[in-house]
Amino acid sequence: MKIKKKAKVSKPSSKLVAQKNELAMIAGIMEGSPDGIGVAVIRLECGCKKMAAVDKTGEPASKVVIYRDQADSICDKCKKDNGDFSRVLEQFIDWAAPEPDGATQKRIETKVFGTYPQA
Repeated sequence: MKIKKKAKVSKPSSKLVAQKNELAMIAGIMEGSPDGIGVAVIRLECGCKKMAAVDKTGEPASKVVIYRDQADSICDKCKKDNGDFSRVLEQFIDWAAPEPDGATQKRIETKVFGTYPQA
């Protein structure tokens, strides 16, 4: 009689879990924002994230949500400064299908995130 070895079940990486959580948050925000054409995502150096749906003119189509993966609440810095722009690591808009044309995307991104001098 042969004994079958059990397949090793690997635990998903924390990075993969964080990506899936972020995608779930984006989907939830879009679902609750009928005028939304995308979700602005701002990743902060502390690990917290700010998100909000944007409409076709670049105006907010939802409330801004600040959250932190695997945590009960946001960090103390974000509680104090509401996720200040000086602590931004990355920012982008996750566009819903069909995506707007490139010029429209650029115009909305500029309105949402502002502009800053390039080094």
